[in-house]
Amino acid sequence: MTLGAVLNDTARLMRVRFDQRARHLGLTRAQWSVIATLARNEGIRQTALADLLEIEPITLCRQIDRMEEGGWIERHPDPSDRRARLPRLTPKAHAVLERGRAVATGIYAEALSGLPPDAEAQLVEMLAHMRANLSDRRADSAEKAAAKS
Repeated sequence: MTLGAVLNDTARLMRVRFDQRARHLGLTRAQWSVIATLARNEGIRQTALADLLEIEPITLCRQIDRMEEGGWIERHPDPSDRRARLPRLTPKAHAVLERGRAVATGIYAEALSGLPPDAEAQLVEMLAHMRANLSDRRADSAEKAAAKS
């Protein structure tokens, strides 16, 4: 089995397990993704949020419309662009975010069961390093260094 297959399959299984255990939160996986990503990126514009979620801006706009109707998100004026509005989480979303994080913590514990106590920290460190290697910042630096040699 390859690294890519293991990473992909593990992520899929964690999403499935989250869906099973988080049904009581009253959110779809897509809505949960919006809330979780927005929580990590408060003040972000919808187009940038769509990029992070890897969905089309119009798809996100429709999703946010529904979430706004449900009381999960509010749109506020962008102080730097009067035409734009920034999505923000409501208190209802913040409350469910904490409950969702608790579900996720349980799933992480289940996934790491039987591994040494420091395995999570090491895994996070290695994956963060891999992400940095593949990110645009690192790629740009590597390309510039290769061009100079």
